[in-house]
Amino acid sequence: MSPAEEVAGRSGDGLRDLLDDVAGGALRRLDAMRPCFRLPADVTTDADPNLTLKPLGELAELMRVITALHPLPAVRDAAADLFAFAWKEARGGELFAELVHGEPAATYPVELYGVFAGAGLRHPGAEELIGATTALRRWRVARDDHTRTLGVLNAERRIGLPPHADFADVLARTGLGLRPEPWALDRKGAYGITHDVFHTTDWGRAPERLPADLAAYLGLWLPAWTHTWAEERLWDLTGEFLAVAACLPGRPPDAGQWARFAAARTSDGAVPESGDPPPPGATEHEIFLACYHSTLVAAFASTLARASMESEATP
Repeated sequence: MSPAEEVAGRSGDGLRDLLDDVAGGALRRLDAMRPCFRLPADVTTDADPNLTLKPLGELAELMRVITALHPLPAVRDAAADLFAFAWKEARGGELFAELVHGEPAATYPVELYGVFAGAGLRHPGAEELIGATTALRRWRVARDDHTRTLGVLNAERRIGLPPHADFADVLARTGLGLRPEPWALDRKGAYGITHDVFHTTDWGRAPERLPADLAAYLGLWLPAWTHTWAEERLWDLTGEFLAVAACLPGRPPDAGQWARFAAARTSDGAVPESGDPPPPGATEHEIFLACYHSTLVAAFASTLARASMESEATP
């Protein structure tokens, strides 16, 4: 029996140790991945933002959460260092001014800038351009993806912009807000639900923003969903559902689910997105694409779970 499996039969200190081990190992692996997070010279022109800006933005978002919430100073410090690295890659915000100038109707530069603005890091040129483009009528045109709209609204709040739509109204039209039949949830819908929760709770920092009826719906079906995705060895999605569970009030982390998730890790702390890790001989870039997001999720979810245990223990 592995150490992770032994935790499944215990709670308290054993589970705390496991969660700390998941977070610490994931952060060490992410630190080793820094070269793959660096932005190429053509990031504002020809580079694919899904392979360049998206990973860096995800790193910044989740490191900010860990810096704010993890109870261990060493973990917070490691996350803060990676967050500072991401801001340096963004050239102190100059990157976002260039992105908005080049694509004034795009939402992703505003969403990415919002991550740093929420932490108090500002760039006057980016602020001026974002203020001008988000005031356009074009910005208020309804988007088909309501989950993405929640992310835009969250970015507007972080930056201090007036919201272009009512958050509660948009949430009511998302996959989570409509509370679909639980047996009909496919992988795309599952990711939509997790991100509805993350945008609503500001990535776990404000769980009280999640409406009670939606929290009850999630509380009822999360165990079955998490078990299903773990059975299919979809570790990235399993980790996201473990993070969602940590956003629900009065819900202790499920030691069995965490033991199973932790057992999917490699010896260096990485978590494959699905199935097994890349085979021997895979390139550094191939390993990065196969593991970076799920490893980020592991650090994020374990931090939320750990913080929820501390919160429950505080009278």
